[in-house]
Amino acid sequence: MVGVLPTAAWAVLAGLLGLAIGSFLNVVIYRVPAGVSVVSPPSKCPNCGHEIRNRHNVPVLGWLVLRGKCADCGARISPRYPLVEATTGILFAALTALLIPAGLGWAVPAYLALAAAAVTLTMIAVDRHPAPIPIVVPSYLAVAVLLAVASAARDDWWAFAWAVLDAVVLGGCVELASRAARASVNVAAVAGLVGAGLGYLPW
Repeated sequence: MVGVLPTAAWAVLAGLLGLAIGSFLNVVIYRVPAGVSVVSPPSKCPNCGHEIRNRHNVPVLGWLVLRGKCADCGARISPRYPLVEATTGILFAALTALLIPAGLGWAVPAYLALAAAAVTLTMIAVDRHPAPIPIVVPSYLAVAVLLAVASAARDDWWAFAWAVLDAVVLGGCVELASRAARASVNVAAVAGLVGAGLGYLPW
């Protein structure tokens, strides 16, 4: 299936998907720690309360067209929103471009899920919130399932075992270090995801 298109084309498609996913991640990052639904109500300006128009919701471009200001009241829109979108898009494109030539095309979905979860949890940590269970548990389950599918397709269960081991070790070490330092924000969830991604690679 991967051979149908050149790697560069897959990377571009993954980057575009990442931009769209990044837009949704902005909603998740803001709403889940606040205990608000990510489905409704629609996104709105926190200053004037007007809903964001669909044409202004285009990832990155919408913010650039509006010059970082609300279309209704002119209030400043934080640049973190397009940065999250752009970062997710770049990560999706870069991971796809690196994994396919390495013979890890089957693992691309797992790494994209890992990247999305890592961006989300990192930004939540930046906001000084603990890692939300409704994000951590589904993220780990999704990455585990997708890596298992990739391992079955590649007939390489050692890679899956190393991914699990590295996730436990790195996440556990960071958790212990955080507790020792009495850190107010738990970043072990991000470390565990990174460990899984590194552990699966054929070093």
